[in-house]
Amino acid sequence: MPIEQRGVDTVPEAERTSGPRDLVSILLGSNLCLGVIVFGWLPVSFGLGWWASIGAVAAGTALGTLLTAPLALVSLRTATNLSTSSGAQFGVRGRLVGSIVGLLLSLGYTALTVWIGGDAMTGVLHRLFGLPTGGVSYSIVYALLAAATVIGAVYGYRVMLRLSRILAVGMTALLILGVVAYAPHFSTAALPDAGGYLLGSFWPTWLLALVAAGLSGPIAFITLLGDYTRYISPTRHRPRRVLHATWLGLTAGLLIPQLFGTFTAYAARAATDYAGPLVAAAPGWYLVPLLLAASAGSVGNAGLMLYSMGLDLDAILPRASRTQATFAVAGVATVCVFAGHFAWDAQAAMTSFVLLLTAIGTPWAVITLIGFVRCRGVYDADALQVFNRRSRGGIYWYRSGWNLRAVAAWALGAGAGLLAVSLPNYQGPLLSWTGGVDCSFLISGVVGGLAYLILTPRRADAPEGLDAGAEISPASSPSGV
Repeated sequence: MPIEQRGVDTVPEAERTSGPRDLVSILLGSNLCLGVIVFGWLPVSFGLGWWASIGAVAAGTALGTLLTAPLALVSLRTATNLSTSSGAQFGVRGRLVGSIVGLLLSLGYTALTVWIGGDAMTGVLHRLFGLPTGGVSYSIVYALLAAATVIGAVYGYRVMLRLSRILAVGMTALLILGVVAYAPHFSTAALPDAGGYLLGSFWPTWLLALVAAGLSGPIAFITLLGDYTRYISPTRHRPRRVLHATWLGLTAGLLIPQLFGTFTAYAARAATDYAGPLVAAAPGWYLVPLLLAASAGSVGNAGLMLYSMGLDLDAILPRASRTQATFAVAGVATVCVFAGHFAWDAQAAMTSFVLLLTAIGTPWAVITLIGFVRCRGVYDADALQVFNRRSRGGIYWYRSGWNLRAVAAWALGAGAGLLAVSLPNYQGPLLSWTGGVDCSFLISGVVGGLAYLILTPRRADAPEGLDAGAEISPASSPSGV
């Protein structure tokens, strides 16, 4: 199969041959991996009990999916990725905000997936063949995983879609075997090694778990969904079917692995670390399936994240090809993997990363969705590509390519979220107003959305950024949702 040459330019109708089933496959297959499974361990490591952990993961995933899934419809209309599509609200240069947010999200999750998958692989290889567990072994395993991930990401969407279809079936079977393998050791008895509630009492800790373990999963896709739906034709597939497929794919693709993570955390008594106890508690017959899950699953998930990173960097640096951009971000992600293993504490690093990125990403998603509702899904696809062509003008040019009011609204929302975040090593000053409860995602989304509505008043029936009398390109004609 040839390497995909298309970057963030508009996908022609003839190439938009995917459908809602492909969307479910890619969201399910790519997420059945240890990089997502480990989030089910986070509530346990925070000191929560079995049912509280399950409730936090389920509630957070449901809430995040409701917010995130409609973003899939934006790229269904524009035929390009979501950060480029956000140029309708932020300006064709201002949409770099979305590209940077997407780059950071994908970078962190790529590194996390390779990091956790590599740790589990090294542990299994140690049990099977006596592989030393020193820094050299970890480095070799990380390098091999990163190389395999780069190959899939460089080949592009079609290869990653085929891999996701295989993983959707194969990883489901491996997780079912995992339930059988760990069931004899499962107990809902408390894990005293967790040290009690992380934030001192139940509700603040439960809400932290809701955001860090549940909500963060769907939020990770706020800039990724368009990478897949841009290949779906709105003339052949109704938007409602695409939206339902997104809901199903995100919900199943995140809840199944995360709940498996919570289950195995209790079975392996994994309070302060996940990969090590997971491997140690595995029966001998499950070691090979666990090795397959750690390797193939990590390549599938990290490959899609790396693919998205390449698109985001391609959007930031139009002169670079998607392939060149993918190789560049792969190098940065690999460095983060080594830093994660050798320099960071797993729980603190994961918690800080997801809370910070959720705080700055949520207002961008809210503003983009408000713009979609305002324009009723009508975009000028050609005008969105002005920056990529290194030209000027178009209905989304605003002021020198920036809609400063939208950027200011995002900055206000992100700033408010960062002031309300609760991290292991940082407590935002607004926490005194929320009783110590981390409501950063809610505050950032509300502040960013309200600021955008106040700063950019306009007729609700006018396309976002469209001047009176301006023409809409034929590719952007509206259709019913």
